[in-house]
Amino acid sequence: MNGHFREFEDEYLEMMYQFYEKKPESPVRNGDLAASLGVSPASATEMIQRLSSKGLVDYVPYKGATLTESGMIHGKKMKRRHRLAEVFLESVSFQGDTHATACRLEHAIDDDLEIALTQLLGNPVLDPSGRDIPSASSDIMSRVESLETRIQLLSVLDNGASGVIQAMFLDQDGQEVLGHLGIEIGTEISSSKDGYSVKGAGNVEISPELASKLIVRVV
Repeated sequence: MNGHFREFEDEYLEMMYQFYEKKPESPVRNGDLAASLGVSPASATEMIQRLSSKGLVDYVPYKGATLTESGMIHGKKMKRRHRLAEVFLESVSFQGDTHATACRLEHAIDDDLEIALTQLLGNPVLDPSGRDIPSASSDIMSRVESLETRIQLLSVLDNGASGVIQAMFLDQDGQEVLGHLGIEIGTEISSSKDGYSVKGAGNVEISPELASKLIVRVV
């Protein structure tokens, strides 16, 4: 299948899932779908008919469409990957349009990358706007749980665990704050219920925002 056309299908199924999040029992009218995606009603109708022929939506003319079981799985997966991409972009202090960039990134995220992002970000449940991130499929989660995470954000480091800082995604202000604390690449830091401590320097105060922008290698 042409890659760009597959992306169009992904966008429709993802938007259908977004409507499902708001009103699980309500069919989505083609006009509402077209308005949300910025396409013509005729284009939306054509795509819905195509998705219906593939068994991804149930479509009743003049009433609307609902996701089938397989369509629900795919739409949920795309929405999860979009929101994971937004969390990742936020963690690296991305200065551009997070939503638009996540829309492009989600199509490049395969199962392996979804697993890596889930581990790195600590399997977040909310995106930067506070919306729920759909849960991972059972096969993805079984792979996540079977792997020992070595690289992760400081903000999700388990209490009692230690890690060595490998990367910092910080603006100038954040770099200055950590510089005053004596924290740099290669610093070993530990997490506890009371906060963080730097090896050889004792307890330090690091805000959750800063901690979410530091990548550590667990030791």
